[in-house]
Amino acid sequence: MNIIRDDVLIRRRSRIASITMIGSLLILAAGMLISFRFPEQYMISFGALIVGFLLSQIGISFSNRWGRRPRPDELLDQALKGLDSKYTLYHYSTPVSHLLVGPAGVWILLPYYQRGTITYSKGRWHQKGGGLLLGYLKIFAQEGLSRPDIEVASEVEAIQKYLSERLPEGQVPAIRAVLVFTNPRAVIDIPEDEEPTAETLPLAKLKELVRKSKGKGLSPEKAKMIQDAIGILPAKTTEEPAPEEEDK
Repeated sequence: MNIIRDDVLIRRRSRIASITMIGSLLILAAGMLISFRFPEQYMISFGALIVGFLLSQIGISFSNRWGRRPRPDELLDQALKGLDSKYTLYHYSTPVSHLLVGPAGVWILLPYYQRGTITYSKGRWHQKGGGLLLGYLKIFAQEGLSRPDIEVASEVEAIQKYLSERLPEGQVPAIRAVLVFTNPRAVIDIPEDEEPTAETLPLAKLKELVRKSKGKGLSPEKAKMIQDAIGILPAKTTEEPAPEEEDK
């Protein structure tokens, strides 16, 4: 499998994550110090606490994507290891963060690190369970699940526009999206009568989904045409698996 990654962008945003987290801690500490030593300056103290908290949320978001090791792109690499060279996995090299192109089709991969029970009902994903600990994590340690449905629609539209500018008219394939929960403590529990707008699964089942979709997506020639249209040389290529592994 070919892997294309924007390492410059990753390093830059990793630095931003570190700086933002340190800055938020310093501002929060300053706000606390002012509140104890100069109680009459409560407006300054309150303002510092608000700014520090908001900055910490930005830092958490950046840290989850760029500072945590293994990063989401590294987890996706590992989960898809063993796919042959007909597949190319793009990280931060197209309008979407993670894009897989190959015989299984064109897939937008949306990794989420949230824990707890992930459900889907009436067009919305929900994160349940965890009690007070999960509530604490949502505020101070991880982002909430937010609105994956909106993110899916936005990313599909972005990659459709991107490919339509590079492919002949009528050659843009169907774009599929999958929500990949990378946290081992995430449990996917979607009722059988619900049909999410995107596949939703744990990281361990991602390669199985791709392999089941082989032959239902693109011909090798069409996949190669799309990869050529994107036109970025591979920065890294994993070892090609033995034929019997790929045919499983």
